[in-house]
Amino acid sequence: RHTNPTIFAAALADGEAYAQQMKELKASGASVAEAITSMTTTDVRDACDLFMETYRATDGVDGRVSIEVDPGLANDTDATVAQAAELHRLVDRENVLIKIPATEAGIPAIRRTIAAGISVNVTLIFSTKRYGEVIDAYFSGLEDAKAAGIDISTIHSVASFFISRVDTEVDKRLAALGVEPTRGLTGASGIANARLAYEVFLKSIEDPRWEALAAAGGNLQRPLWASTGTKNPAYPDTLYVTELIAAHTVNTMPQATMDAFADHGTVRGDRVTGLIDPAHGTMKMVADAGVDFSDVEQVLETEGVEKFMKSWNELEETVRTALDEA
Repeated sequence: RHTNPTIFAAALADGEAYAQQMKELKASGASVAEAITSMTTTDVRDACDLFMETYRATDGVDGRVSIEVDPGLANDTDATVAQAAELHRLVDRENVLIKIPATEAGIPAIRRTIAAGISVNVTLIFSTKRYGEVIDAYFSGLEDAKAAGIDISTIHSVASFFISRVDTEVDKRLAALGVEPTRGLTGASGIANARLAYEVFLKSIEDPRWEALAAAGGNLQRPLWASTGTKNPAYPDTLYVTELIAAHTVNTMPQATMDAFADHGTVRGDRVTGLIDPAHGTMKMVADAGVDFSDVEQVLETEGVEKFMKSWNELEETVRTALDEA
C-alpha cells in the first residue's frame, strides 16, 4: 500500500474519519505542513501495523506500506535525504518504505537513504537508462551500509516503473506523425519498455556486485509496475497486468484494475522473460517511426513531478480548509 495525496484529500474532505484529529491539530496550533505530516504518518503507521503479520510471514518481502517525501523536494538531494530520515523516524515501523522519485537529484538521495539503513520505494522511473542508475544507487547504498556495519538484510527496496503513461505519450506522438494504428505500435510501448526494464533487472542480479551483496544478506530490489490502469478505453482493462507477469515483480493496480482482474483476468505464466527480444523490435519500430523516446521519458518525468506536486498542493488546500473549519 502507499499514500496518495489525492485519495487522502478526498477522504479528508468527504468523511468524518479525521474530524477529531483535525480538532486536536488545530488546538495544538499545527501548521498545514505539520498537520499533513502528522496525519499521513499516523495513517501509514496504522497501515504498517495492519500489514505486520504479512510482513513477518514473508520475512520482510511483502506487507509493505509507502509514504512519499514532499514532491516539491524532487530536485533537492539534501532536503530529500533529510525528510526521508524524518518520515522513517516518525512512522517508526520496520515495514515502511520511503518513496523517493528517480529524478537526477533523487538518485544520490536514494543511495544515501539506503546507506542509512532505510528501505526505499523508488518512484517515477520511465526509462531503462534511469532504471540502471536506480539499480546502481541501490547497490552502492547497500555497499555503503555494509561498510558502516549496518545489517543489510533489514533493507528492502522496490523500483517503480511506470507503464500506461508511456503509452499515452507515445500514442499521442504516433498519431501526430500519422502512423496508422494498424501498424501495431499503438498501445505497445508501455509493455515493451517494461520488458526491457526487466532485462536490465535480470542482468543486474548476475552482476558480481549483486552476488557479493546477496551473500551478505542483501534483498532484491524488485521491479514494481506502476500506472497499470489502462487510460485508453480501447485497450483491455487488464492489459498491464496479464502482459507483465514475471518472477520477483510487483504490480500496484488501482482498485478498478484489481477488480477487473479478479473478475476476468487471466494468468498465462511469465509474459516478460521470453518476450524481451520482440520488445527490442517494438521499441526500434517506434523510434524508426519518428518518436524520440529520450524526449518522451524526460517529458514524462517532468510531468510526473508536476502531477505529484499538484496533488500535494490540493492536499495542502484541503487540510488548510479542514483546519479552518475544525
